[in-house]
Amino acid sequence: MELKWIELASIFTLLLLFTGSSASSVRLDSTNYQTTLDTHKVVLINFYADWCRFSQMLSPIFDQAAAIVKEEFPGSAALGKVDCEAEVQIASDNGISKYPTLKVYRNGKAMRKEYRGQRSVDAFTNFVRNEMKPSVREFHSKEDFSPDTSKNNVFGYFESRTNEDFKVFDKLADELRDDCEFWAGFGEASAKERALGDSVVFRAKNAPSDQDLIYTGDLANYDLLKAWATDKCVPLVREITFENGEELTEEGLPFMLLFHKTDDKASVDKYRDIVARELYHEKDRLNFLHADGTKFSHPLHHLEKTEQDLPLIAIDSFRHMYLFPKFEDINVPGKLQQFIDDLHSGKLHREYHNGPDPTETPQIDVHEQTGGGSEEQPNQEQENRSENEGQEGQASADGSGSGARTGPPETIFSKLMPSENRYTLLRYRDEL
Repeated sequence: MELKWIELASIFTLLLLFTGSSASSVRLDSTNYQTTLDTHKVVLINFYADWCRFSQMLSPIFDQAAAIVKEEFPGSAALGKVDCEAEVQIASDNGISKYPTLKVYRNGKAMRKEYRGQRSVDAFTNFVRNEMKPSVREFHSKEDFSPDTSKNNVFGYFESRTNEDFKVFDKLADELRDDCEFWAGFGEASAKERALGDSVVFRAKNAPSDQDLIYTGDLANYDLLKAWATDKCVPLVREITFENGEELTEEGLPFMLLFHKTDDKASVDKYRDIVARELYHEKDRLNFLHADGTKFSHPLHHLEKTEQDLPLIAIDSFRHMYLFPKFEDINVPGKLQQFIDDLHSGKLHREYHNGPDPTETPQIDVHEQTGGGSEEQPNQEQENRSENEGQEGQASADGSGSGARTGPPETIFSKLMPSENRYTLLRYRDEL
């Protein structure tokens, strides 16, 4: 089977040679890597390994697309490639964990999202064409101003394009163009909004204009403006779909998920509010997500729940799934925080097997005083409970028991991680 993949890649390469095309993607190494990024507005890089069959299949397609991009955008856009076996440091700096990985760079910096689209000549070239479009949509009259209300928008109001504030805004738009749409109004078109000077506002998708959030910091301070805009454009609580599942799982953080009915906006809003108020500091340890329970019915069944049980909250650690006991308890301050703490301490897994942890220090009996016991060991009641659970699980396997599990439900969302039918994966995670 492995030989057939290699033979197929060789045929692609020969076909490309016979059609008169030559390799046009730029081979990047330590001598030209950063220079190439700095001198092109957009660079799409293929991080590959020669021995990887998916890399072999992609190579002739990528080179053909590179030739078209080079012709259409000479000196301003390029497709490059990095041999990760030869350029170990570059691969390490970019956190490459699978071959081939396709990363996008604008103005010398890696974009937050990888390229995960179709791997075809048309798809690559159309992607670059779209990336080369301006990140800011300009309007010089009210008639030109037609933002997409189904998306998050950032509006800037400036006196002219030469304004230093606009240059900072334009740079911000380049970096966050995948997360928000950016509009800039000039002159008379923005005069009303500039009564007190240049300004920037954020409008959430489907929100009325009277709910616009105004940036009150220094417009010339890029880092400050970026932090503000990122907080608005990249929500703390995101919706998981089958389209973005691979991207979210590859971020490597366990999921805390709210499963809700399709039209249950109230539960989503409550969840967002509590996460923002109580759990913002946990954003580097978990991904806070919400999921349509109708679309994601399989994880519910795995938790032995149905749509009638919604809304409910669970954590998927990419090894096991844990159910938050009662949705209404999110209103109790500290309950969700404790749920997270119990995940990371191992308590959720431990209590699944042994029941609730003791809340009081047990009295030391004669057996313990003589060194025959340890507080690390479970008490007899816990041992009996674990033994019974194991027997019940075995009985279930024989078809004669109650069906009780011997452990938490296994992960479901890890199956959305990069597929072995699309990538050569270099390592696997060891999660809770």
